[in-house]
Amino acid sequence: MVVSVVGLVTRPGLVRLPSGARVAEAIERAGGARKNADLLSLNLAQVLRDGDQVLVGYAGRGGGISMRSAVVGPGSSGTPSAAGDSTASADSSGSAGAAGTVNLNTASQAELESLPGVGPVTAKSILDWRQRNGRFTSVDQLTEVDGIGPARLEKLRDKVIV
Repeated sequence: MVVSVVGLVTRPGLVRLPSGARVAEAIERAGGARKNADLLSLNLAQVLRDGDQVLVGYAGRGGGISMRSAVVGPGSSGTPSAAGDSTASADSSGSAGAAGTVNLNTASQAELESLPGVGPVTAKSILDWRQRNGRFTSVDQLTEVDGIGPARLEKLRDKVIV
């Protein structure tokens, strides 16, 4: 089976695992968790299914900003759910924000593509930026993403949050 491992791992991307593999094995196959990775939100013993995505988030120090880890199943909306339940509905840690906004730090490719003027290439560029740089700390950082200039930023500003 193939699963996607993204976030704070050494080698994010697709990993091939035997059927019945667990979250811990997927993280290990992706080179292991990086410093400050949030492993507490994950059930490392959870059995994965083909097409699952393991999102290894950031554990903020001393009550600082953090991004919760999650496992997202292929049949879900792409919104990270409670760790260990890939079919649960989104809670406050998910990608959808207030008034239908999209959280740049947790959104899936599909959620990013739902934004005006964001297609598959730009959505992938946002995900790539997130993998290289970690969390967005400001919506204005979108201008650092390939394919997003000042005009597109203004169209997105009220539709995204960090």
